[in-house]
Amino acid sequence: MKRFPGWAGRAASAADVVRLLRSGDNVFVHGAAATPTTLLDAMVHRTDLEGVQLYHLHLAGPLQFAEPKYRDAFVANPLFTDSGLRGAVDDGRAFFVPVFLSDVPSLFSSRRIPLDVALVSLSPPDEHGLCTLGTSIDAAKAACEHATIVLAEINEQLPRTYGATVVPFDRVTAFVHTNRPLHEAHAPAITPVEDSIGEHIAALVEDGSTLQVGIGAIPNAVLSRLGNKADLGVHTEMFSDLMVPLMKSGVVNNRHKQIHRGRTVTSFVNGSRELFDFVDDNQLVEFHPCDRTNDTALIRMNPKVVAVNAALEIDLTGQVCADSIGHRIYSGIGGQMDFIRGAALSEGGKAIIALPSTARGGQVSRIVTTLKAGAGVVTTRGHVQYVATEYGIVDLHGLNLKQRAEALISIAHPDFRAELRREVHELRHFLP
Repeated sequence: MKRFPGWAGRAASAADVVRLLRSGDNVFVHGAAATPTTLLDAMVHRTDLEGVQLYHLHLAGPLQFAEPKYRDAFVANPLFTDSGLRGAVDDGRAFFVPVFLSDVPSLFSSRRIPLDVALVSLSPPDEHGLCTLGTSIDAAKAACEHATIVLAEINEQLPRTYGATVVPFDRVTAFVHTNRPLHEAHAPAITPVEDSIGEHIAALVEDGSTLQVGIGAIPNAVLSRLGNKADLGVHTEMFSDLMVPLMKSGVVNNRHKQIHRGRTVTSFVNGSRELFDFVDDNQLVEFHPCDRTNDTALIRMNPKVVAVNAALEIDLTGQVCADSIGHRIYSGIGGQMDFIRGAALSEGGKAIIALPSTARGGQVSRIVTTLKAGAGVVTTRGHVQYVATEYGIVDLHGLNLKQRAEALISIAHPDFRAELRREVHELRHFLP
């Protein structure tokens, strides 16, 4: 690829780049594999900053700003809480923002959250002076367009991606030039429980379906069982490594999609170097902001959308908790509701909530009569459709409360079914 002439000579040190941050700034931080770690590391060495408000989705790598000693300098406002921020949220040093992923870009474009700075990773500029946001577009595109200044880590190893990924080099206020590996997220091992769940879900995937799956053992278990399918499409907010063999083999060809036909569509990817190399300069993979990938009106236009989303807990009426364990914030709303609704409205679509039947080594049931105090309902009982555990899959759509309780107890762990029947009988006089 030809490069924009003279661009590298304008690079500064990371310390000089972050010198443009001011106390009290609202700062967007690029996420996942594209987390600009070089700039974040330099940022915490500033000793004169106070009350810098950081807004971000999932971040990867070391997050020094979240350590207790920096609590006065940096206040994180995660729009999706990951492992690196849970402790800070628990301690009241960071503050979770509940929001649909599809709504995040408009927080910045509307100035509901007025951004002073976008802190991002970019691929090097091409001969036309155009960089890309690489592996994560999500809300970063809106942040770059609406922040007062853009501070970048231009990384030689960040893939150059297609779709709505471009950031003009002249939009960048200051940058550091690096050549470092991206943060990788390696696939967890698939346990027998997750393999069983994957088998149940894969059986519902018809030829010609459009997939939305996330990251983790259950999505991987599903993807590992789709090699015998045909003409699948992908319109998702993210994907990881196990989607690659399906695309390389032609199982995923996007032939029947109505939106971005012939292209795999995502907002970000998270996985290994093999995945990053696959999307690099690959015109068959398009990255778009999450207000497009997660737009229910667009999702529903694709045929047979199969959306697979996770839950921490579900009650016997169908209320799905996916972002907290009681009052403790665990993750976020993300795109679950965007795709649950979009899949349900798609012709032949299937909206699936997937979870192991138990937690804590089998000590507690994830299917419960009453959600924990403080639990966040991400998917309402009016939106829920399929629910899958290792014991089967049930369709709750159109069922009354008694029928729902019966269906969900049938896929609960056998050790807890009698207790659930007794509790629901005492509460609602069902299932004597």
